[in-house]
Formats: sequence, C-alpha cells, structure tokens
Amino acid sequence: MNAPGSTAAMPAAFDDPASDDAAAATAADAPRECALARQSRAALSDDGLLASVLPGFRPRGAQQDLSAAVASAFEDREPLLAEAGTGTGKTFAYLVPALLSGRKTIVSTGTRALQDQLYHRDLPRVRDALGRGLRTALLKGRANYLCRHRLERARGENRFQTPAQASHFQRIVAWSGRTRMGDLAELESLPEDSPLLPMVTSTAENCLGSECPFWGECFVVQARQRAQEADVVVVNHHLLLADLALKQEGFGEILPGAEAFVIDEAHQLPELAAQFFGEGLSARPLVELARDAISECREVAGALATLQEPARALEQATRQLRAAMEVLPARGTRPQLLAVPEVVVELDALEAALLALADALAPLADAAPGLEACLLRARDHHGRLGRWRDLDDGGRDAGQDDDRAAAEAAGDSDDAEDAAPTRDDDVRWYELSPRGFRLQRTPLDVSGPLRAHRERSRAAWVFTSATLAVEGRFDHLARRLGLYQPRTLLVPSPFDWATQALCYLPPGLPEPSSRDYTAAITAAVRPVLEASGGRAFLLFASHRALREAAEGLRDGAWPLFVQGEAPRHVLLQRFRESGNGVLLGAASFREGVDVAGGALSVVVIDKLPFASPDDPVFEARLEAIRRAGGNPFRDEQVPQAVIALKQGVGRLIRTETDRGVLVLCDPRLLGKGYGRRFLDSLPPFPRTRDVADAVGFFHED
Repeated sequence: MNAPGSTAAMPAAFDDPASDDAAAATAADAPRECALARQSRAALSDDGLLASVLPGFRPRGAQQDLSAAVASAFEDREPLLAEAGTGTGKTFAYLVPALLSGRKTIVSTGTRALQDQLYHRDLPRVRDALGRGLRTALLKGRANYLCRHRLERARGENRFQTPAQASHFQRIVAWSGRTRMGDLAELESLPEDSPLLPMVTSTAENCLGSECPFWGECFVVQARQRAQEADVVVVNHHLLLADLALKQEGFGEILPGAEAFVIDEAHQLPELAAQFFGEGLSARPLVELARDAISECREVAGALATLQEPARALEQATRQLRAAMEVLPARGTRPQLLAVPEVVVELDALEAALLALADALAPLADAAPGLEACLLRARDHHGRLGRWRDLDDGGRDAGQDDDRAAAEAAGDSDDAEDAAPTRDDDVRWYELSPRGFRLQRTPLDVSGPLRAHRERSRAAWVFTSATLAVEGRFDHLARRLGLYQPRTLLVPSPFDWATQALCYLPPGLPEPSSRDYTAAITAAVRPVLEASGGRAFLLFASHRALREAAEGLRDGAWPLFVQGEAPRHVLLQRFRESGNGVLLGAASFREGVDVAGGALSVVVIDKLPFASPDDPVFEARLEAIRRAGGNPFRDEQVPQAVIALKQGVGRLIRTETDRGVLVLCDPRLLGKGYGRRFLDSLPPFPRTRDVADAVGFFHED
C-alpha cells in the first residue's frame, strides 16, 4: 500500500504517490484547474460572492486550495483525502463546489449535532451567498423521528416508571400536534437517553411499513421524500453506513442517484464502519420485542392467551442472562464469556425462548401486521444469536497474545519496517452496560466493503477532517478506507503557531505506568494553571487518573468541572460561563468540543492516547497484522494514537486571536523512538521544557 501524504502547495497541487515531483508543484499548475475549481476559488476570494454577502468573512488561501481540490475531485469523480487544519474553513470549502456544481451531493458529518449545525447554519449561508436556489434536505435515522403509530400505542399503556417520565410523555404528545418535521431534536428538554424514546420511535424491525395506519403522515417517509428530491442532502455517518450495510435505516432510494459524497470528520469512518458491517444482539431489543408482542395482542382476539407466557419467558431469559454475566469484565472476548457455565446455560435458555416466541407468533402473523413484524424480529434475533455462538462459518475469537498486545499498547516497542494489511474476517465479543448487554460480531477489516460500495456508486468521494495524516502521510487511513493511491491534499492550519501557542513538555516525570504518575503530572501542571488563572482542559487516558487528578486540584483558585459529575453538555456550558474553570475529561472531550476565546487557554494531555489493549476488536486487529508479518505497534497502534492526540491538541487554538499553552506530559515523547512521529504530526509551534517559559507565556503582551 503506497498512499503517502502531500503538501498544501499551490492550486490543485495534488500529491500523486506515483510521482516524486508532487511536492514541487507550483503556481504553473493553476491553469490545469477545471472550470468548477476556478469558480470555487473565485467565490471564496477577497472580492468573491461570500465576502460580499457574509459579514466577517475573511478570504483564506488554504480554504481556496481545498475548495479547488474538492471541485476537481467532483469533476473527475475521483476520491480525495484532504486534511484541513483547524481554522481552514473546510465546511465552506466543500459546500461551495457542491452547490456550484449542481450535482446531487450527500454530505455526511460525524454527529447529529454537527449535522444540525451544518444544515441549519452553514448550508443556508453559503447557498444564499451564491444565489443558488438548490433544494436541500436534512435526513436522520428513523430513531430521530416521532412514530405516530407507536405514540398512539404508548398512550394506551401505562409504562411510565416515574412522574417525570409521565410529564415528559405529555410534552411529546402536545408537541406531536404541532411539529412539521417530527424531528425529536426539536424537544430540547428530552434527554438523549430518555427511556421514552423507544416508545415513540420505530426501528427497521418494528416498523409496519405501508401497512401502518399512519403511513400517509409518517415523518420518516416524508423526510426520505424530501431527501430524494433535494440536490444536497445532509446526513450523519451512522445513517450513511447503515444504508451502505443494507440496515434499512433511511435512504436506500437516494444513494443510487448521488454523484458526489463529502465525508466530514472522516477519521471516524473506519471504526464506525466496523460496527455497521458487523452484526449484534443486545438486551434492549429483546425486551422490546417481548413487550411489543403483548402490545400487539389488542388487535387479535385470543392472541394474549397464546403469547403472554412466551413473551414473559423471553424477557425473563434476557434478564437472567445479564445477571449471569455479572461476574465478567465490562468488555471481553467470546471465550471469556463462554468460560462461565451459568452464562452458557442462560444463552441456551435465551435461544429457546426466542424459538418458542417465534413458534407462538407464526399462526397469528397473518392476523395483524404488528404480529407479523414481531415474528420476523424473533426469527432475526434467533439467527443473530446462533451466528454469534457458532464458529463454523469462518469467524474467529479475539483474545490471542494478550500480553504482547498489552506491552505494545503500553509503548514498549519501537518502529519496525514493513507494513502489512489485516485479514478480512471477524471477531466475536461482548459488552456489558449497567442493566444490559451486547453480543457483537465485528469485521477486522472494512476496506473491502467500503471500496466496493464506493466503486459501485461511480461518484466522487471526498474524505476530509482536521486529523487524517500521520507525519504528513495518509497511508494509514487510506488503507483502512480501501483507497489505493488516492489524491491527497494537506492544508495546514492558517494560525500563527509561533506566536499563538507554546508546547510545554514537563521534565522529570516518571514513566506513565508508575503508581505516582498522576500525582506527578498534577504537580507539574499546577504552576501553569496558576499562571493562566485556570481556563484549562485536562484530558486523561483513564477515568481513574481523572478522578485522582480531580482530588489533587480541588484546592485551586478555580472552579473544577469533572466528567461524570454532570452531563457532558452541562459541564461544557458551565465551563464556558465560569470564565476561569478547569475541566477534567476523558476521551470524549478530545473531539467535537469547540471553546473559542479566553475561556480555554491551556490543554493538558496526560498520556499518549493509545487504544486500550483489552479492547477485543482492537486486540484481534493487532493479532491479524502480526500474523500477516506486520508490526502491529508501528502499523496500527501508533497511527491511531497520533490521530487521537491531534484531536486533543486541536481543542487549544480555535481562532486567529486565541492564545494558549499545550502541556504534553508523557515522557515517551522524548524518551522513545516513536515519540518523534507524534511531535512531527503536530502543528509547528515552539516547544520548551522550562516551566518558566510556560508561565511567562501568560504575561506576554
């Protein structure tokens, strides 16, 4: 695999890995740009349409380069990997050619929050500035839309566990009478994890389709119709991947007509794709099936007498299986789970309960669409469970070479020479939640199906993010996406890193595995926090270290906000409002968090963010690389950790006027040979080992 990174050179200066002259591209390349690329540059120039209409718009050469690259990819229907550093303005850079081209374009974002922001804020501004009367649509998975049929069902039942739930349900009922889109995001007071959501939304399994009495006013159907008719459709990665994997989530009717795809936050795609190209079975759908079977009995005389006992047995079997799993770690491999005799007994009981419910439903299925749907769900769940338990179909277990994987993840291996691809098979594993479980089959390599879907579409595919490259090269992500020698473009951040930021590497810290490591870094960063007056993120590799550091910083002259003590969005809001807060968070705060201005002036990262060696899928992927003759640490663990570190570092400087200090505590950055790969992948800011420099940074004019 050879897909090295590129330069952020001149217009349309793509890095073709087959050419040694790509980095030497000059302005002489500009005339080769297609008409769409030239139009996109012009729209984003100092006298272009956006500058003349949008208040505060500032032209950026890097943004124009990226926009021209996207336009050329559109024109040639070629894939493009483009890293755009923070501050480039990549959203406008890809929206401009998408709208100017007139091609049917699907834009996919990393989260529903980013999806809403792009659709409701960025897209209308660019469309209006360009004067293009194109039709746009927002499309989410069906779980985001109110299902009128299930709402009516829930109104006739009393399944509320608390008065608060009953009150929230009445708000949903009132809102249902006035909403036009049925998007539950309109209900800001409804928590994302509300137990009411499964009661008022549908899944692909329990949807009645055209036999539903509310089919004519179905919000999911209406959203799909709007998307079919639109020129630009904004989706999220979960929906895109669900459709590619034929999970019937949303818009199979739309994909064949798309001429271009833009995948924003593309660094997330391989891990998410593994979820969707795999197969799972979890506790909640099993319990919901049992309850829905009883609920549907109202339509058919005598059905309740037939289904009540097998439905009750299924719910009981699900709960007993979870209870038997209580002795297990929160996440582990199939052999770990099957080594517990009680678990095997309860798996047998669950399999029998699903079969019994299916047998009871079969003679009733023709009597009501809801009962037919329940029958199909019972058979599907039974098949999933059987496939997860059966190893005769070519799958394999995780769990091999635990000690070696753990040592490599701890950072005790240096670089090797030859890369190797992973094998295309899957791994069986389980995961526990406080009251539920999930049994999962996950493919180790999704490059094949991703490549097949991309080639079948015959469309342009643009993959972009602020964190795609490792040491300026795209080999790692290109391989995982199934891209062979793609066009690449690396557009550095336009910020003045030499004056806006400083990287402080505290000296004298113990090894990260040391028992007193967290106490040592807490002491090392305290002078910086005192100089900055708080205004800091401290990002930790583990929740244990996070809690320990919190105890050591509670006596500081700043309000402390600790992940786990309040919901994530509440912590962020309180942090912003405090003006001098110190927020302690784990991996989820490394990305998708935007705090511009003086409220955030310090980012501390305790350890290099290597993936946990006890993650069964990651462990199996490493073993596959090893079996193929590669070096798992060099080929997989380091690149993944570099991208994760870049995400965390990206929280520090968000605008041209931000200033701040990055504190990288891990001594392996300078003590291990692979440390340079991390440092060489970061923005070009000055580095120091003297705490006086870090303290003095906040006293400069």
